[in-house]
Formats: sequence, C-alpha cells, structure tokens
Amino acid sequence: MGPVLKIGTRGSPLALWQANHVAGLLRAVESGIEVEIVTIRTLAEKFPEKEVAEIGSGIFTREIDEALIEGRIDVAVHSLKDVPSEIDPRLTLAAVPERESPLDAFISRDGTRLLSVPRGSRIGTGSPRRRSQILHARPDVEVVPLRGNVATRIAKVETQGLAGTVLACAGLRRLGQDGRITELIDAEVMTPAVSQGALGVVARRDDSIAMGLARAIDHGPSRLAVSAERGFLRTLRGGCLVPAGALATPRPGGKLRLIGVIAAPDGSACYRESSENLCPDIPTAESLGAELAYDLLGRGGAEVIRRLAANDRG
Repeated sequence: MGPVLKIGTRGSPLALWQANHVAGLLRAVESGIEVEIVTIRTLAEKFPEKEVAEIGSGIFTREIDEALIEGRIDVAVHSLKDVPSEIDPRLTLAAVPERESPLDAFISRDGTRLLSVPRGSRIGTGSPRRRSQILHARPDVEVVPLRGNVATRIAKVETQGLAGTVLACAGLRRLGQDGRITELIDAEVMTPAVSQGALGVVARRDDSIAMGLARAIDHGPSRLAVSAERGFLRTLRGGCLVPAGALATPRPGGKLRLIGVIAAPDGSACYRESSENLCPDIPTAESLGAELAYDLLGRGGAEVIRRLAANDRG
C-alpha cells in the first residue's frame, strides 16, 4: 500500500466535490497514492444563516487550517477566494490547480437578465462585494441577505419570491447546475471576488512530502493570475468584508490584464480600474496587483475602507 494523504475539507456538496477533484488530480500524477477525505465542521456550518460580517473572516477555513497545523490532516482544500490574503506562517499555498471560470452568474426566476429586472425587484446575496456592485448598477432594486449552500440559495429564489440571486459560475458548473444560469455577468459590471473559481491546496511548510505532491498539480497560469489578485487584496488590508474584487486574465505576449474594484456598501460609489502589463513571474504579478490597489485607494477607495472601519468600531 502506498502513502495515505489526508485531505481536509468542509462537508458541503461543493467542498466535497473540490476535495475529490484534487484527490483525482493527485492520483493522476502519483500512482498508488491512497487518499482519505476528512470533513471538518467550520464556523460557516455552525452559523449557516449568519452574515459573514457577524462572524468574521476565515469562517470557511479556520478550523480546517487548525487541523492541518495540528497534523490531523496533510493538506487542506479550500475555495481560494475564502483563503485570507495573509495565512498562518506555518502554512503555505502549495498548489493552485487549473482555474474554472472566475465570473459571477445571475440566476433569475423568470429568465430576466440582471440589468433588465423590473424596478423594485428583490435580489438575494450574502456577499458585500456583490451587493455593492448590484446597487451601483441597479440602485432601483432591493438587495436582501441570502446565505446557505448553492442548492439552498437557488431554492430560496422561489420560496422568498426573489427576482434572482448571484452565484459563482465555477460552483454551479462543478455541481452540474450550470443549466440554471441566466447570464454570466461581465466583469466590468460585477468584478469577481479575488481568486474566484480557483482552488487552493494548503500544506504545512515543514511537510516536504505533502508539499511535493501538491506542487505536482500546480497550474502556472492560474497561479500567476491569482497572485496578482491576491496582491491587490493584500494591499487593501481590508479583508473579505470590504466590497472589493479583482480579476487577472492572461493576454498575448506574456501580458496580464488586471481589473480591480472597490465599492461603497450602498453602491453610491464604485471605483473600478484596469491595467495591462508584462508579467513574467509571481513577484511581478503581486506588484501589479499592489499598484492597481494603490491607484484605486488614491481615487477614493481609501475613504470607502475608512468609513467601513468607522462603522465597524461604532
């Protein structure tokens, strides 16, 4: 029998799909490896109806990473968008497998597109980023809180009489629910969450075996793109509660196009900008992200973050 690798994950259908997907990638590059999926209950499961802002950052990853540090698992598989831009120094992002679509998707009750729903419509989301960009594009609609797994949120569109909801395209595709998608929302209307559509395989820095296995499934172009996006978020120092997003896209000639956004929670202000530059390596990608973040902070994003911090203290 070969080595047994314990993969830690949440227990939701999407999280289990992701962990099993990573297990399959590892088996493909390391014949004979034995993989065990270990489900761990996180704060997200303990408080399924609470807003992220009520619980704090790391609600999808904290307990899993603690199990990793304690040696109860060998690697953790996360939706990379849930992984804080600064992680425990004992851990490292060992692999970013090839990314799925990073875009947001609108699922409407009657097939109407997001920008065409009637005035006064109610749209559900628990994401500050999505809420702010919806309200900026459609200040005449109402955005209502919506939590739960993918199936729960889709069901609530009907049971709560909503015009629709916004979900990550990647999650819908992975669960075979992409047929429910009304439209993929253009990134200039709704810039995705940093690293949306990408998976993060986290390992202990001192575990050379797990690190080596994980690195074998790292996808260079995906790693480069998310490095730029995470550099953007790290520079904002606002965490997951700031209505911000970024999307990096490889371009011909070794270039990387990066679009970033910082928006006021009520949609009254939306600072969005893009840049395109040569990007030969990860440090350059991180610098591109930082530069775009500084640009948006200077244009008004810093005031958005200051007000959020003041409201949080109040």
